[in-house]
Amino acid sequence: MISIIIPAHNEFDNLQRLFKVACFIEHEKLLEIIVAVSPGNTDTIDMLECSQKVKVLHCKDKGRAAQMNEASQAALGNTLVFLHADVVPPPEFIDDILRSFNNGYAAGFFTYRFDKDTWYLRVNASFTAKDGLFTGGGDQCLFIKKDIFEKLGRFNEAQVLMEDFEFFDRMKKQNILYTIVKNDLVVSARKYECNSYLRVNLSNFLLVVLFKFGYPGNKLKTLHNKLIRTPYNG
Repeated sequence: MISIIIPAHNEFDNLQRLFKVACFIEHEKLLEIIVAVSPGNTDTIDMLECSQKVKVLHCKDKGRAAQMNEASQAALGNTLVFLHADVVPPPEFIDDILRSFNNGYAAGFFTYRFDKDTWYLRVNASFTAKDGLFTGGGDQCLFIKKDIFEKLGRFNEAQVLMEDFEFFDRMKKQNILYTIVKNDLVVSARKYECNSYLRVNLSNFLLVVLFKFGYPGNKLKTLHNKLIRTPYNG
């Protein structure tokens, strides 16, 4: 079984849309979907129209790392897939994951494109096809065998921002074999709509560099909140 884990904070509309994608419906017998809801969530999450395969888990602690870890403990699958609520997978999503494991990989990510087609967002998205500085971000959707995830110690809950990059660093140090699937997820451009393109890119670059130099997670989170406006999360 494959467990799709979706951390959420006030994501009702995105989740409602996400559960209607074809790959989830076609592979329903292979999947469980766990929505890991933050304790500060204020929308009507329990009124979601979704199949019985979707479990809404009200988490004890807030933060993507904590929510995803709690959901991973409740997951029944031997494969974990960490998907953001505002990211829509391609039709071949599940088949691509299964094919990656059959090809000998223990983990992987997807390329992505934005839901707004502009040349500058296409430039940003092009970096997701390459293995480099920005590989491993949460929008690329980590999929990994559960036993490997547990062996690596799960997400670091003290890393309240960029927990995805921190986990990916540990994957690389342990020589976990991973792939980048060249089949685009569709990522919301809402961050760019609420901030300028230049502001988002410069902020992202600064945060990644500070993270690489060991800047503490709580200070990264504080800096992020000062630099980037996120009114869509309430």
